[in-house]
Amino acid sequence: MTANGKPKFAMYWAAACGGCEIAVLNIHEKILDVDANFDVVFWPVAMDAKYKDVEAMPDQSITLCLFNGAIRNSENRHIAELLRRKSKILVAFGSCACEGGFPALSNLTTREETLRTAFSTVSTDNPQNLRPQPNYTVPEGELDIPHMYSVVRPLDQAVPVDYYMPGCPPESEQIAAVVELVIKALKGEATLPAAGSVIGAGHSTVCDECTRTRNEKKITGFTRIQDFRPDPALCLLEQGILCNGPATRNGCTARCPMAGVPCVGCYGPTDGARDFGGRLMSAVASVIDSTDPQEIERILDQIPDPVGSFYHTNLAGSLLQASKPTWEEDQHAAHHD
Repeated sequence: MTANGKPKFAMYWAAACGGCEIAVLNIHEKILDVDANFDVVFWPVAMDAKYKDVEAMPDQSITLCLFNGAIRNSENRHIAELLRRKSKILVAFGSCACEGGFPALSNLTTREETLRTAFSTVSTDNPQNLRPQPNYTVPEGELDIPHMYSVVRPLDQAVPVDYYMPGCPPESEQIAAVVELVIKALKGEATLPAAGSVIGAGHSTVCDECTRTRNEKKITGFTRIQDFRPDPALCLLEQGILCNGPATRNGCTARCPMAGVPCVGCYGPTDGARDFGGRLMSAVASVIDSTDPQEIERILDQIPDPVGSFYHTNLAGSLLQASKPTWEEDQHAAHHD
């Protein structure tokens, strides 16, 4: 508690795009409930707060911390460890914190290859081929730059997590409901779910929320949504558009499929699924209209980016996690740190 008797609230972003912060603000007047019931003590995107301010707080003094973003560099890990010590309830907030998100697609390439692409290819004006340095001397003193890791990881591979709230970003109405639940729990009017639970989401699939017409699926080929005009009422997967709805946890009200855009799986795997991509592959394989191995292979070859499609936001939290060269580079770096 702070001097005004309110519990403390914190929110932090690591390797993320900022969409989770916007989603919190999109809860509209409910944001006033946050202000009325919490003392916001740390939220770098919204207020001037320093790491030293958090370091000075007693351990477990922050009641609720929403941590969004994956662990991409040494600063991300340091703040994750710091906020874990200082927080009673630490929530992996959004796809990047829960499963690594789309930043983890860089786990398919090594750190050096990622840096080369960013600083030494035609899209970057860098004639001197400059690269980030871990330390740099300026007139004011020595600057320490966060070290970029080879492997992007979800939050729970860095610190223990109390709850998971998926989404890219989580839907605002789900955020509002969770905030209301926490407020009621603090007042003794409700009970929080068991530690480790997924909150702000359902227990079924996106397909169960989607109102598009579904028939017995028999896919004879895959196509990309920009290559034709899909039927606005028919299941996208039945039209040969790879949609991740059959393997994705519900709770988003199927916003993407209902808008004519295939689901990319940002709400993560359904209950009991150890690997999102594996579950989706099984779902897709079961509806291919062929028993001929060569024909099946031809149909599957029409998926242009299998890893990016099946693990769009879930690679770091999957059984694969990263490519072999990236893991080897990561282990080599850890051995020499």
